[in-house]
Amino acid sequence: MSSISNSYKNKSWHLVSRPTREQLAGPQNFTLVEGEMAEPAEGQVLIRHLFLSLDPYMRGRMNDGKSYAAPQNLNETMVGGTVGEIVASRHPKFREGDRVVGMGGWQLYALSDGTGLRKLPANDSIPVEAYIGPAGMPGITAWVGTTQIIKPKAGETYVVSAATGAVGTVAGQLAKMAGARVVGIAGGADKCRYAVETLGLDACVDHRAADFERQLAGATPDGIDGLFENVGGDPFKFALRRINFHSRIALCGLVASGYDGTPTTLEDMRMVLNARCLIQGFIVTDYLPLWPQAISELSGQLASGRIKWRTSVAEGIEGAPEAFFSMLKGGNFGKQLVRLT
Repeated sequence: MSSISNSYKNKSWHLVSRPTREQLAGPQNFTLVEGEMAEPAEGQVLIRHLFLSLDPYMRGRMNDGKSYAAPQNLNETMVGGTVGEIVASRHPKFREGDRVVGMGGWQLYALSDGTGLRKLPANDSIPVEAYIGPAGMPGITAWVGTTQIIKPKAGETYVVSAATGAVGTVAGQLAKMAGARVVGIAGGADKCRYAVETLGLDACVDHRAADFERQLAGATPDGIDGLFENVGGDPFKFALRRINFHSRIALCGLVASGYDGTPTTLEDMRMVLNARCLIQGFIVTDYLPLWPQAISELSGQLASGRIKWRTSVAEGIEGAPEAFFSMLKGGNFGKQLVRLT
């Protein structure tokens, strides 16, 4: 075991206050804390993080209310997925130099007893950051919603919101592999062009356009058979107006309407009743037994080039809050990461 020295100086973002109606969520809710790392005890490892994943679910954790997961504790390191390298180990299952994926949080280093850590292949053909992106939780979310809930078929029309984001990028490509006609929804001409020209979608509609509803109707002349929804707001509302009888909707997030925005109303849900469609909300951690299969399939498709992906990378731990809130407003293009080395 290597000895721990004062060269391992940590920086960690703590959540110190919660958003309110008067003051919406922002960087002011966080403070950067510095300190030295302790030596790992017996059964522990010390991990130096390489990349931090920024994801919309983190915004929900900032609130103090009932949800599928407990709120983030105040004055503690903000939750977050990480990929890193073990720099010291007193754990029998991990060695120095092993690269691991875990929930290390918004910080440079983390001590772990190994719970929740997953060791990455030593000689892999895809970048390590892919395991917190298209071959990690976001990609698995897309895989579950597409293959286990919507189950698109050849000839059907499948719509995916945030089509160039971390989840939507994978969801749209998986539906294309299944033979569906895929229409993306994204923010801006550049993202829509990328969705068609690089990801291979059949069409993509800009939700920022003044005539978005008309354009969506034009792109889905035969209605919508499968809807992968992770945004909410107007894109969800207008897509609901296009759903076909007995269509399937996988609902994994409401980033545009569930936190600081306007919620989807019961009146909007009338279309669900009229169409007698299946709408299933899901949390990807409910499907943990399927994760090995999903990771195996996704990593293979990434290695072969069948799945394309893109990242937005903020440099340094100091930039994490600004990058996070920019992502929530659509400022990212692809998977939002923070490089920590």
